[in-house]
Amino acid sequence: MRPTGRRGWLKAGLAGFFVLFLVIQLVPYGRDHSNPPVTKSAVWGPGPAEQIAEQSCMDCHSNLTRWRWYSNIAPVSWLIQNDVDGGRSRLNFSEWDKPQPELGELVDQVSSGGMPPLQYVLAHPSAKLSAQEKQQLIAGLTDLYRRDPPPGG
Repeated sequence: MRPTGRRGWLKAGLAGFFVLFLVIQLVPYGRDHSNPPVTKSAVWGPGPAEQIAEQSCMDCHSNLTRWRWYSNIAPVSWLIQNDVDGGRSRLNFSEWDKPQPELGELVDQVSSGGMPPLQYVLAHPSAKLSAQEKQQLIAGLTDLYRRDPPPGG
């Protein structure tokens, strides 16, 4: 039976979309949600920087990711897994015994607004950094790299 008319095509399109949505739930990528063990936590100095980082950075840049309910639904789960994998590979506050990026790169990302990324801020509005929070985070990162530098950092 072929759909006829606008309503018929709309019903067929919605049914196809629903079937596709169900099928993509079978793709295993984005469902692991493992948090590898912490090998060495970064030792933050006094001040608000660690709290700011926990609020705006740690879901992607640590092994302490909070996996929310929507991280189980494809295709959103794919995007989240990709962001977490990429974030952990570039900077990981839970693996401070491994090489991390140069401080200048982090300062540039925070001061330019590149971090946290827009897609994260849209889903977590409280992660948006004010100008003051950016300065506090940069000061905290600078202090962290001075007090507890990562190897090669």
